[in-house]
Amino acid sequence: MSSNSIETVPLPFTRLTEEEMHRRAKSFLTLIMSRRTVREFSNEPVPIEIIRNCLSAAGTAPSGANRQPWHFAVISDPAIKHQIRLGAEEEEREFYQGRAPQDWLEAVAPMGTDANKPFLETAPYLIVIFAEKFRFQDSGIKQKNYYVTESASIATGVLITALHNAGLATLTHTPSPMKFLNRILDRPETEKPLMILVTGYPKPDATVPAITRKPLEAFTSFHG
Repeated sequence: MSSNSIETVPLPFTRLTEEEMHRRAKSFLTLIMSRRTVREFSNEPVPIEIIRNCLSAAGTAPSGANRQPWHFAVISDPAIKHQIRLGAEEEEREFYQGRAPQDWLEAVAPMGTDANKPFLETAPYLIVIFAEKFRFQDSGIKQKNYYVTESASIATGVLITALHNAGLATLTHTPSPMKFLNRILDRPETEKPLMILVTGYPKPDATVPAITRKPLEAFTSFHG
């Protein structure tokens, strides 16, 4: 065994019957089809252990060279949520009033979005996802990470799915730029904020835009 080899262990894989595979695939499709982006959150508390388990699920995501280049900052403190809202709304006002292209404004107009983001304070949890560009080992040597954005994005997708499976609503919020999050959360410059994931229970009277999703044939091609 070379010095670069790693120890291997048996694959923890259970082969299912085709009947069970079909059942699980259809059951999951039904579950995930009910996922919608929510902008009206309840301030009802959510047990932190639910959030922790969903984050642990996100941590199983594949990553380049297994570097796991992500950091999830979980915020429930009202004062910090208020700071984040102020920072996000400042960037959003500048974006909506000057930086946003007209075609983008027209595209999101039916969704009713604007620079006001009350959900950043209402929802019980904000989870800020950071992508770790590189890290320093204990020896001080700089260690490069690979496929950073792709890896952190996959982990975020797992997290969104885990939260939905646990009975929580989510919203992905991406004010631009987001460097204010490093300052507020005291995260190093080696980390790039990707998004704010808002999560909690939806308001009992919450509504969402009536939209349709592309059918499978519109976004998939089969070869062979």
